[in-house]
Amino acid sequence: MYYDIIESPIGPILLAGNEEGLKHLIFLKGKKKADVPEDWIKNKDFFKEAARQLEAYFSGELKSFDLELAPEGTAFQKSVWGALCKIPYGETRTYKEIAVSLGKSRAYRAVGLANNRNPMAIIIPCHRVIGSNGKLTGYASGLDIKEYLLKLEKR
Repeated sequence: MYYDIIESPIGPILLAGNEEGLKHLIFLKGKKKADVPEDWIKNKDFFKEAARQLEAYFSGELKSFDLELAPEGTAFQKSVWGALCKIPYGETRTYKEIAVSLGKSRAYRAVGLANNRNPMAIIIPCHRVIGSNGKLTGYASGLDIKEYLLKLEKR
């Protein structure tokens, strides 16, 4: 697995992937921190395009990512992550709305768990999912990061 660490307005971000595509985007600050496994190989060039697109996103110039993704998860998790990718830039959906869109209206808690296991924050936009009361809830990396990303997209 290759990796690189890039800087962003919300702190350092770990990117990891292989020839299949990007597998992880993890904030190195906040609630959900990660350590780089010893067998991963640092490769800045491998993530040049991902870094360019993330820089454009943070500057407000990019609204949709075009990267080869290879997330690992269960079939249900992948279906949730696919639904998240359909939420338009600057918009939000509730956990229940995502569950309904998958034809599983009562699975909103399972949607929340799949959201929490999202291996590629920002690119698979789990920050766009809010509680049914309209409040920000449950962001694995911290609500301050979720709030920052939603405000960025509202500009």
